[in-house]
Amino acid sequence: MKKTIIISLFFISITGFNIYAQLPTPPRPIPPFEKYGNTLNIGLGIGGFSGYYGMVGHTMPVFQVNYELNVAKSFTLAPFVSFYTYSNRYYWGNNNHPYQYYNYRETVIPIGVKGTYYFDQLLRANPRWDFYLAGSLGFALVNSSWDHGYAGDKNYYHNANPLFLDIHIGSEYHINKKVGVFLDLSSSVSSIGIAIHKF
Repeated sequence: MKKTIIISLFFISITGFNIYAQLPTPPRPIPPFEKYGNTLNIGLGIGGFSGYYGMVGHTMPVFQVNYELNVAKSFTLAPFVSFYTYSNRYYWGNNNHPYQYYNYRETVIPIGVKGTYYFDQLLRANPRWDFYLAGSLGFALVNSSWDHGYAGDKNYYHNANPLFLDIHIGSEYHINKKVGVFLDLSSSVSSIGIAIHKF
């Protein structure tokens, strides 16, 4: 009798588990309002062929940093600064000057504001992921120089456009509550980096 009761309980348990497993999974709740601000983003990208970097004609590293501030639900504004420097060699001479190579050097510091809208709630994203669309507007501080003795056309290389507007799409993966890694694809320079969240 005892053996029959144990076998019966075993079959009831298996049947109950199978019925529970076949029940439809409840829809994942929309994540609560998440604050994306108070975040320091440090990125490194490659530029040289598009946007206000297009005059360079070769790849170069671009350092970027911004600090996000909460403005509205799922929307932040981030003051930012970028930095890049490069040099090109130009072969020049005429009847009065012997032909030789001259170096052109340029340092550019783009400064502006990046507005970002996060689609996490719309996409019902996993809490570890953020997805966003952004735009940045600003101006570039430019310092350029030629080697001493160069007497040719000093406008041969056109300076970076002082005003710019870029479009971004990107995502961030949260390693933990304080640190994440991000990929930012942009109309000028795409970058990867680290996000440091301060609560």
